Amino acid sequence: MSATSEMLSEIKEVNLSYLLLAQRLLREDKAMGMFRMGVNEQLADVIANLSLAQTVKLAASNQMLCRFRFDDHAVLSALADKGKTNAVAQAHSAILMASQRAEAIG
Repeated sequence: MSATSEMLSEIKEVNLSYLLLAQRLLREDKAMGMFRMGVNEQLADVIANLSLAQTVKLAASNQMLCRFRFDDHAVLSALADKGKTNAVAQAHSAILMASQRAEAIG
């Protein structure tokens, strides 16, 4: 398997894992899932209501469907700060991410 095809296979695997996790989070507790995934209600409804066939088809894209929410240096620094306890770092990053706008479709 070439490096390119191996990378595309890994992207598809990440996409499927991401979509399945997102669906589980949104179906168990929509509000918390929206917060943790960083998506708005419209996008949450689309993701949560995908059929298995739609989920697999969407995951087969050669583009990453998820993105890091670490656009802000403060969020990344809070998560990576070795001087803070894990609980404090997670709480600080959650506060910072909660202030960011949720992603929308389109």
